[in-house]
Amino acid sequence: MRLRHAMVCSSNQNRSMEAHSLLKRQGLDVASYGTGAHVKLPGPSLREPNVYDFGTPYKFMLDDLRRKDPDLYKRNGILPMLKRNSSVKAAPQRWQDNAADGAFDVVLTFEEKVFDMVLEDLNNREQTLMKPVLIINLEVKDNHEEAAVGAKLALDLCQEIEAVECWEESVDNIVTAFENKHKRKLLYSISFY
Repeated sequence: MRLRHAMVCSSNQNRSMEAHSLLKRQGLDVASYGTGAHVKLPGPSLREPNVYDFGTPYKFMLDDLRRKDPDLYKRNGILPMLKRNSSVKAAPQRWQDNAADGAFDVVLTFEEKVFDMVLEDLNNREQTLMKPVLIINLEVKDNHEEAAVGAKLALDLCQEIEAVECWEESVDNIVTAFENKHKRKLLYSISFY
């Protein structure tokens, strides 16, 4: 079954974009978003993050950080990440501003607070289509290594959901099998468009 997938993390930079990139390469219909107020990237110290507005092109961020300290941002993996991101889409997008993008079948988040924000947003929207959407949280630490692992897990989960005729009838079995296979707990809920 051909489903629309959304990958969501806080800044639409690392976890959601790693998964977006992998799912796109595998031919799935996928988009990605962040739920934060701004896009935050590590800076020279914890108290000095690089902050951008959603919609700022990845290419602009890449050039900006190359100007600031190319060695630091190459060493910490930010420049390669931004290069990957710019090959997937132009700029980070905010989940709360995505209504015009249409309905998704599956929304995968990578952090519980993001899961809660997506659910809250969907529940606050006018539900006119009465089209169900499955929201799943797969907890993934926000670093490059874990994002790569999380993307593979996200692909596996999305392919399992795509393989069934009706996910609404199979979701409990899919989640249980995934949890047993990967030894990771999933949080999930259903909302409507």
